[in-house]
Amino acid sequence: MTVRHLVMLRRRPDVAEEPALEDDLTGRLDALGSHVPGIETWLLAANEHDRPLCWDYVLEADLADGAALAAYLAHPLHQALLPELRAYFELAVVDYDPGRSDD
Repeated sequence: MTVRHLVMLRRRPDVAEEPALEDDLTGRLDALGSHVPGIETWLLAANEHDRPLCWDYVLEADLADGAALAAYLAHPLHQALLPELRAYFELAVVDYDPGRSDD
């Protein structure tokens, strides 16, 4: 069963905008997609429309299964980056089975 891992990121309202730091953080986040086993697809995209409702970035990843998701979450590169991401960004996360149908 594939697991889709969606993460939305936006700069915390109490944090000053730092474009160089933001570029570093998002670049390092994007690089995780090629360094962690079990990831089938990985897309990090910046928001393209300036609307108050929108978040700044979305990460969409498909992982082989729940074990691959657990391995990604525990991976040292992910664990090292997460505190830095949380210091600059708010995160919203959803993990689900994209093939599931509630019909």
